[in-house]
Amino acid sequence: MPKTSKNMKSAYATIDRNKAYDLAEAVALVKGNAKAKFDETIEISMNLSVDPRHADQMVRGVVAMPNGTGKSMRVAVFAKDAKAEEAKLAGAELVGAEDLAEAIQNGEAGFDRVIATPDMMGVVGRLGKVLGPRGLMPNPKLGTVTADISGAVAAAKAGEVQYRAEKAGVVHAGVAKVSFDEAKIVENAAVFIDAVRKARPSGAKGQYVKRITISSTMGAGVFVEDAASQ
Repeated sequence: MPKTSKNMKSAYATIDRNKAYDLAEAVALVKGNAKAKFDETIEISMNLSVDPRHADQMVRGVVAMPNGTGKSMRVAVFAKDAKAEEAKLAGAELVGAEDLAEAIQNGEAGFDRVIATPDMMGVVGRLGKVLGPRGLMPNPKLGTVTADISGAVAAAKAGEVQYRAEKAGVVHAGVAKVSFDEAKIVENAAVFIDAVRKARPSGAKGQYVKRITISSTMGAGVFVEDAASQ
């Protein structure tokens, strides 16, 4: 059985693990207990009453963080000719067509977001087994299959967060860094929670949001009170 670290024991001493805190108080606890030597990510997990194996219970979307995420986003773009140049000017790290697909098939993984113009989806589609498991397959509903390449690249780099319910019905995302001011962390977290709440699918039954937890990368989780259920 793994041992609990001194930092984790110290964090647990400040948290009532049976209590759901209001968001601002939860953020203060998480930020105060972040002791790692690097700038930890503030992460939110939302346990939802959905089974994403059913199409009418899938929860998926994208939300722009008002204060960014603090993460440097590397973007790969599938485009040709003028759109490829547009992608480069917008700051995309990897730009190409068949050549980019081949590089990814051969192990290229230096990117966090994949964007494609509609005419390139025939090429991108062949990468489903590589991009799909990483949640990186371009999707028009997420704005990653688009003719507005510069806008999509800019949005990704400005702090756009994609989310998708996992098999157990949990949505998880990093929304800020510990170094952010508490007010900015709270604002980002609130925007993310609200976006997931509004994405309630038609097939969800009963209480949609069952539990919200906020934590830092190496820190203890703190339950967050779901104001909408009060």
